[in-house]
Parts: sequence; structure tokens; C-alpha cells
Amino acid sequence: MPIEPTEQQQPAAHGPVEVRRSDRRRRTVSAYREGDRTIVLIPARMSKAEEQRWVTAMLDRLAAKEARRTAPGGDAALTERAERLSERYFEGRAKPGSVRWVTNQNTRWGSCTPAEGTIRLSHRLRVMPEYVVDYVLCHELAHLLVPGHGPDFWRLLESYPRTERARGYLEGVAAATRLPEDTDDEEV
Repeated sequence: MPIEPTEQQQPAAHGPVEVRRSDRRRRTVSAYREGDRTIVLIPARMSKAEEQRWVTAMLDRLAAKEARRTAPGGDAALTERAERLSERYFEGRAKPGSVRWVTNQNTRWGSCTPAEGTIRLSHRLRVMPEYVVDYVLCHELAHLLVPGHGPDFWRLLESYPRTERARGYLEGVAAATRLPEDTDDEEV
């Protein structure tokens, strides 16, 4: 028996909650929004007390995730910023489907999936100057129009006036992360 819905929890400020128990699920709990409803997936063997603790924890986790996305500087603000940059530097031709901050990107500043229109920026950019974030956004927006890093791509990216400065900044940050840590030793 794969997934069996249990009775619905009482509606709260976030809407009704439906708990689905699964015999196949052993140790993991997950939750997602489906319209105005929250679905929480739990192992079938979980007690009612554990279920209630997990439902509360998952609702808190979803609320925090949604708050991050809509907060100033969150995903919604990042999407608006990308749209403004597209208008200004690409005549509005670069139209991303979604633009998000991500925490699982540690070797790249940004990435783009042109087929899906998705752009993801590393959370490490949040502390960098705005012109650097704008450059990375423009770089990824340009990929929506020109795949790869050929001459047409770089020609298109020249429309952003601080490209070279931002690239230099990012190269400096990357180089600094490869430096050995300071030591108190006087020997060099």
C-alpha cells in the first residue's frame, strides 16, 4: 500500500494540512504546498504524537522557506531585478521563468538552464557589491539568448558596462579563497 491519506489536520493560517502515510517511506518526512493545502508525507509506522511534532516542524520549515523567497533580497526581488536588467541591457528579450538564490552552488557564481528558463545564483553573492550581482545576473540572462561562451555571447554581454570590473572582482574573490590561512609564524 503506497500512500494513504489520513484525516486532515485542522486548518490553520496556512490552510488545511493533509498527512499522507506511506509504507514505503521509512525514515524521511517531507512537505509541500498544493494550492492552498499543505501535504505532509510521513512513514506509516509513525505514532500520532510524532506525526504532530513533524507536521508542526514541516509547517515551520515551509513558512521560513516562503519568507526567504518573498523577503526583500529574496527570490521575488531577485526576479524583479533580473527583469529590470533584461529591459535595460537586452531590450527585454531575456525572459527568465524563475530566478532563485541557492545554497548548493559552491563552485559557480550562477547557472542557467535555457530550456527551462531558470537562473540560479549562489548565496555567496549576497554579500558582494550590487554591480557584481548585476553582472552575474546579466551573464545568466545572456545565456537565455546565446548558449555557450562564444564571441556572440561576450559581444552581447558588453552591453553591461561594468562587466570587466565585476569579472575582476570575482576573480579576486576566487583567488583569495585559494590562499593559505594566515599563521602567526614569523618564518616565511
